[in-house]
Amino acid sequence: MTQTATAPPPSLWAIFKAFSKIGLTSFGGGLSGWMMREFVLKRAWITEEEFLSGLALAQSFPGVNVVNLAIWIGFRLRGGQGALMGALGIVVPPMAVAIGLAALFSEVRDSHALHVVLAGVAAAAVGLSLQTGIRAARRAARQVVPLLVMTVTFVALFLLRLPLLWVVGAMAPLSVGIAYLRLRAGGARP
Repeated sequence: MTQTATAPPPSLWAIFKAFSKIGLTSFGGGLSGWMMREFVLKRAWITEEEFLSGLALAQSFPGVNVVNLAIWIGFRLRGGQGALMGALGIVVPPMAVAIGLAALFSEVRDSHALHVVLAGVAAAAVGLSLQTGIRAARRAARQVVPLLVMTVTFVALFLLRLPLLWVVGAMAPLSVGIAYLRLRAGGARP
């Protein structure tokens, strides 16, 4: 079920604070899962469909996916200034903490307990990423062509173990082309 965004556009400061919160409170990856919870489910700033479209777009550009997604969400909410606030919020505060933690980690790097905690955090992040992936897969599975693209991509990567760059290089333009033709043919959603 597609949720509709109901909240008014947030202020630039609110965008910066929201991305800072995500960047500072999500550990070990899985940030896109945190972003979906924060911006779609909690704040209703964008819809789930908009989020998943933005996530797909962010993953298709070079660079760090979550920074690309922060830029896209910020732009979607408040244009160029929103994009800047999203990028700064997701990068600057966590970077400052990471620099401090790197200095601290050099002092306690041999601690077994620390490695156990970090392994637990990493497992939770994988779960969040999996949850976001399942939501995206359910959306794609609603129509035959996107389901086919998703299945071919999965088989190529995980069963045939073809190189990621080649699979994405073939499937991304194909998928974008199909979506374009569908939109052009009748305004139907891809």
